[in-house]
Amino acid sequence: MTHIIHPQNVCSREMKVEVENGKIVSLEVLGGCHGNLQAIGALLKGMDVDEAISRLEGIVCRGSRNRATSCGDQLAKGLRALKEAGNI
Repeated sequence: MTHIIHPQNVCSREMKVEVENGKIVSLEVLGGCHGNLQAIGALLKGMDVDEAISRLEGIVCRGSRNRATSCGDQLAKGLRALKEAGNI
């Protein structure tokens, strides 16, 4: 099933993550650092949702905007919320 995550305080605007049987099938991100986000999607393919949350949660962006979150962190937060709501 494909889920839409709307990240906050990062360059990306929307994340479409497909999850089947607790594993990430695909990730598509609109906005943000295109190459890096494609790489994250490739690395997450086939990964268990809990493992993805564990690896991504708490990562911050130290770029020119010095944010207290990152696209990876926002994806982890979105996956956690979906999981807690019973949607994945």
